[in-house]
Amino acid sequence: MNTPSELNAVAWDIAQTLIKGFNKHYFLFRECSRNAKEYFDQGDWHAMQRAITERIQFYTERVMETVEQLQCRFHADALDDSTWQQVKLYFIGMLMNHKQPELAETFFNSVFCRILDRDYFNSDFIFTRPVISTEYIESDPPIYRSYYPGPKGLCQTLEQIVADFGWNRPFAHLRRDIVKVMRAAREHLGGQWATPDVNYQIQVLYSGFYRNKSAYIMGKVINGNQSYPFALCIMHNDDGELEIDTVLLEPWRIGVLFSFSRAYFLVDMEVPSGYVQFLRGMLPWKTKAEIYTMLGLQKQGKNTFYRDFMHHLQHSNDDFIIAPGIRGLVMLVFTLPSYPFVFKLIKDVFGSSKEVDRPTVKAKYLLVKRHDRVGRMADTLEYSNVAFPKKRFTEELLTELRTLAPSLLEETDDTLVIKHLYIERRMKPLNIYLDNATPEEKEHAVREYGDAIKDLAQANIFSGDMLFKNFGVTRYGRVIFYDYDEIEYMTDCNFRDIPEPPSPEYEMASEPWYPVAKNDIFPEEFASFLLGDPLVRKFFIKYHRDLLSPAFWRTQQANIRAGKMDNFYPYPQALRLCHRYPDKAASK
Repeated sequence: MNTPSELNAVAWDIAQTLIKGFNKHYFLFRECSRNAKEYFDQGDWHAMQRAITERIQFYTERVMETVEQLQCRFHADALDDSTWQQVKLYFIGMLMNHKQPELAETFFNSVFCRILDRDYFNSDFIFTRPVISTEYIESDPPIYRSYYPGPKGLCQTLEQIVADFGWNRPFAHLRRDIVKVMRAAREHLGGQWATPDVNYQIQVLYSGFYRNKSAYIMGKVINGNQSYPFALCIMHNDDGELEIDTVLLEPWRIGVLFSFSRAYFLVDMEVPSGYVQFLRGMLPWKTKAEIYTMLGLQKQGKNTFYRDFMHHLQHSNDDFIIAPGIRGLVMLVFTLPSYPFVFKLIKDVFGSSKEVDRPTVKAKYLLVKRHDRVGRMADTLEYSNVAFPKKRFTEELLTELRTLAPSLLEETDDTLVIKHLYIERRMKPLNIYLDNATPEEKEHAVREYGDAIKDLAQANIFSGDMLFKNFGVTRYGRVIFYDYDEIEYMTDCNFRDIPEPPSPEYEMASEPWYPVAKNDIFPEEFASFLLGDPLVRKFFIKYHRDLLSPAFWRTQQANIRAGKMDNFYPYPQALRLCHRYPDKAASK
């Protein structure tokens, strides 16, 4: 039998193993994020894309590595309760001066929950709520820089802000760009600058935000009791020089940069909680969960989201219901009306027309998680063994769950545990939106729908099932794809023309007169199942006739195979400074 001192030594060693596992993870995470600046300078967009994709797996790899160490060295799953409680106490002590305590607590939970049974998922053994405060953690380099325009003036100060990011690639016309930025800011403020107060300053987050082919400077102007957030987007021009592509000044437009339909940013942060706090000061309606996720810390985002969700359940009384819309053949979807998300389960048995299985569907969702979503695919949070209060489920929904996904359920008198599900931002299904839209709204939605398909195609994604029910409309009127069981890489598809029939009779046959392989796609057929509404057809043909031709799709495939990467702007083209203020008018 081990003595108390021996047990304490084991607990200490386990806590050390856990903190070393997390520290290794975050070192690699920062190294990957830090490299983004070099990729941006070099214009190595494929390396940038690979970094975003590969970084997503870092967390799981370090968790599994730590679990293996604990099992091999300590037979961790056989340790008694008092040892694990002591492990947690030692671990808390190790976080007292840590720079990422909230992330380390989540790492502890992830490792623990892979070792022990769900019965131990309580505050005695894991961090059900944060223990270490993240307020006022000092950072080196600092979380943000402060600039005081004073006698130097705003123009020179903005030039200094840009210069301090240390990009090696030169700007084509930085002073010209700054003049355009100042003109946009003046127009945003109603045509005149506010009188500078004694605390007039510009605060800018220390690290750049990198994604796709862009770098972003995030900051805010403080004047008296007013705060004005802004985001500068830096890009390469056609000659390979840098330019400020736009300045975003409306908070909601800056918030779109952190949309659930975008890839995660690469940002080098010693103290991530400081970045989250700063960004929430700019975008107060964005939750911590959303911001952590978009900073690439998706596991922390999931953990924070779940805590927020549990809090919402305690302070609401509505029931979970089957989500409105046409029911899918693969996914069972339900929602809580008072909460802006949907919950999606993979059914045990699919519709007869579906030729996929559960592992394939899970692989498709993972593909979307790792892929650049280019503002057109909804991100999902994936959970295992989520316990819901059973009394909050309608009988209709319970019957649906028991009938269509019984293998994913564990029931007690009070609790319903769902073994695997995805949580996704709720949107209005496009088919429902179109049914109730005015002609103007319908035109905008159809144009957005086609743009979404084209953006996905440029990003090497073919949506597969293009029915309107598989797309949603956001509160900003943007159309997003959210049904992934049939997506394919564009480069794996074969886009074909429909062959001429040998005789007119063949056109009337119930089966095609030509052989069809698994990944054969016939774009000419899209119109028959998409464009039954005359008005929808009119608008689709007006903006997106090319989607009905194999030539469009083959051209996109050729561009992808040639390594071409398009720009995806998370703001309207009209806001680009080159469009808003053509050079001949920049000085007016």
